[in-house]
Amino acid sequence: MRAAAIVEVAAERVFFQGDLERLTIEPYDGYATPDHLIARGRVLAAREVEKIDGRSKLANARQMMRLFATHEVADVTVTSGASSAVTDAEGYFTLFLPRTDQVGWVNVAVSISGHAAICPVLVARPDADVVVISDIDDTMIHTGAWSTPRNLWTSFTGNVESREVFADAVTLIRALSQQDRNPVYFVSSSPWNFHGFLTTVFARAGLPNAPKFLRDYGFGTDQFITGRHGDHKGSAIDRILAAHPALPAVLIGDTGQHDAQIYADAAVRHPGRIARVILRAPGRGADTDDLLQVERLRSLAIPVFVGPDFRPVLRELTPHRV
Repeated sequence: MRAAAIVEVAAERVFFQGDLERLTIEPYDGYATPDHLIARGRVLAAREVEKIDGRSKLANARQMMRLFATHEVADVTVTSGASSAVTDAEGYFTLFLPRTDQVGWVNVAVSISGHAAICPVLVARPDADVVVISDIDDTMIHTGAWSTPRNLWTSFTGNVESREVFADAVTLIRALSQQDRNPVYFVSSSPWNFHGFLTTVFARAGLPNAPKFLRDYGFGTDQFITGRHGDHKGSAIDRILAAHPALPAVLIGDTGQHDAQIYADAAVRHPGRIARVILRAPGRGADTDDLLQVERLRSLAIPVFVGPDFRPVLRELTPHRV
């Protein structure tokens, strides 16, 4: 852990371009529980971020690395009205505010000394009948996450214009959201540093704006990469289901990163809450372990689709049936 922390500091010195004396808030999309609005974000030293355009792959990689060259600021008090929170070792904060009567996207004003920002919070509509939870890599975006070298190459040499969002995934999410009537969440092991990048990519593809549950890859004296891939996704699903106790969930993923097992485990933890599972089978397709987990889901009376694309699901999906 000490060695990793040293490497992180070295990378920051190479790529960080900004003002260590001036702090800024990086807002993340929040969500609501029956009792609270949950505003999320991160406090960082102000930095310059170049636009990632269609230049060479080397230039793209350099600019993507700069997304990780952040100077996080711990122990900063973030306030919103009477609510406050203190940033952790990696600069993250979570604010819990009282629920209001507003629905849809609610703008929560947050501030620190010398800086203010807006943290958008999604409040599910009262007429929602399902919550949609989707993976990102190789479910929404082509990355080759089933192959680590391919995943890293795609992630670090692409840009906003070149990243491929699957057209069938966009159509599926939009159909399930029913014109934003049903809340959508994205869960991924991609780092929080990609939040703004992914938001831009998704908006260009026509996806509805949605809160994301990404992963903290911070290094510190008391922390290495937080949790396993499955632990992170499972925990995020638990929190989303707890935030919407009256809604069943549709889980969308792929077979390249053991989503079938993660979703089967979630179905066991939350009996009767999973309405449907939809899985893309990229690359080499579903292996034996994936297929065993699919049968495990079906043994719980959960409909499961597995295929190379989502077109069969779209053919039978109607606006009032998921």
